[in-house]
Amino acid sequence: MVFRLLKAGYQKVKNALQKSRSLLGDKIRTLFSGPVDEAKIEALEEILYEADLGVKIATELSEKIRKTLRKNPETSSEALIEVLKEDLLSRIQLEKNEIELATPHVILVVGVNGNGKTTSCAKLAKKYQDQGLQVIFGAADTYRAAAQEQLELWSQRLQIPIVKGKPKSDPSAVAFDTLESTKAKGLKVAIIDTAGRLHTKIDLMRELEKIKRACNKVLPGAPHETLLVLDATVGQNALDQAKVFSEFTPISGLILTKLDGTAKGGIVIRIAEELKVPVKFIGVGEGIDDLEPFDPIYFVKSLFD
Repeated sequence: MVFRLLKAGYQKVKNALQKSRSLLGDKIRTLFSGPVDEAKIEALEEILYEADLGVKIATELSEKIRKTLRKNPETSSEALIEVLKEDLLSRIQLEKNEIELATPHVILVVGVNGNGKTTSCAKLAKKYQDQGLQVIFGAADTYRAAAQEQLELWSQRLQIPIVKGKPKSDPSAVAFDTLESTKAKGLKVAIIDTAGRLHTKIDLMRELEKIKRACNKVLPGAPHETLLVLDATVGQNALDQAKVFSEFTPISGLILTKLDGTAKGGIVIRIAEELKVPVKFIGVGEGIDDLEPFDPIYFVKSLFD
């Protein structure tokens, strides 16, 4: 199923990126207000780096502006900004890998504790509910009582069934029972919340693999999606986390949370480019409806306009 970014959603994205736009787009427009010389290009590189685009992208973009001005020294500031926008867009506009909704459709949600993983499960469930689909939760983070309690609270608010296990019980058993319940009740979407422990990487890898095997036993081909939740406010750490998870399990998409709380929205572009994994959703606020489909064009536009 493809979720479309509506006009109201675009305004939410634009509002959420206000801090990032102030650090990136607004500064660049001010910098390019007069003739652009080498000193300004060096300043541009620093602005791009500060926006968490990283050394590689900052260097490449600055060089692209140099080449543009060498070809045509009279290039307008607006045209130079368009060069930047087109370059950034090319880095995040990955090939379409839209996943056809299976029946039932199983989504494994992974990520480090504190990134907004459980809340993202709830927001994602609400989006499917809004499409008229019945959802079930699997509380496979059995190591943190708070995670199960939080997901159960969301299940009550959204009137979504939930499958839980005893504290410290086998997460794969919860996943198995969740999908058995999904089949028995004829539900359309199963969202399984997993533990987010990175301090024992081997255990994490084994646990995720075991959960996936359990899902596949009940529904061959499941899970159909594995979504990694990252906190955009932690910048480089988010990229590091993404690399670790992608080493251990194939990631089909990313959910970037808390974009409204950071000025370094450029990390979205770095993650998408380095991992070659599409950003599926971005968190633009704390409300249950504040999870928006990621639209590369609107994202780049919101960083500058």
